[in-house]
Amino acid sequence: MEKSNKELNHIMVDIETMGTSSYSAIVSIAAVEFDINTGATGNTFYINIDLQSCLDAGLKTDEETVQWWSNQSEKAKMMLNEEKVNLKEALLMFKRFCRNDCKIWGNSARFDLGILENAYQVTGIKQPWQYYNERCVRTLVGFYPDIKKNTPFVGTPHNAIDDCLHQIKYCTAIWKSIKVVTFL
Repeated sequence: MEKSNKELNHIMVDIETMGTSSYSAIVSIAAVEFDINTGATGNTFYINIDLQSCLDAGLKTDEETVQWWSNQSEKAKMMLNEEKVNLKEALLMFKRFCRNDCKIWGNSARFDLGILENAYQVTGIKQPWQYYNERCVRTLVGFYPDIKKNTPFVGTPHNAIDDCLHQIKYCTAIWKSIKVVTFL
């Protein structure tokens, strides 16, 4: 990974899972460095995870989510079948991507980041971020929900990288709106 510009001290995370509980099986992890003030992006991370390795680690699936995936676009489903690694290897790779001092964003913090935290726990690997640096996309959206609603999606929904880039776009716009109101 290249050395990051100091303004790119935020990381947007998106995971795709086969469940919605806090110990759900993770089938992909994506992350994008970004500057919350400008929306500029830096390094990206994307990895698909072998489902069986998640089940072997004690993570779970739920029938509703598996069924939901069957109704998603072929493109989104096909992305999940490309080059898979086992859970532990994926978590170690993601750990190398993250900087300990970064602000790490999830949608919400307890879904993306909570499930990742539990995956780190069950594999015995220390998570790569500090709990006090967790940020919540949903909380930010709550200030200006229309900005998210009116931000066009580019790419494939439920492709974790495209989801990260979309979230960065509307989070940056909301952040700028909050800063304008704060300085008025």
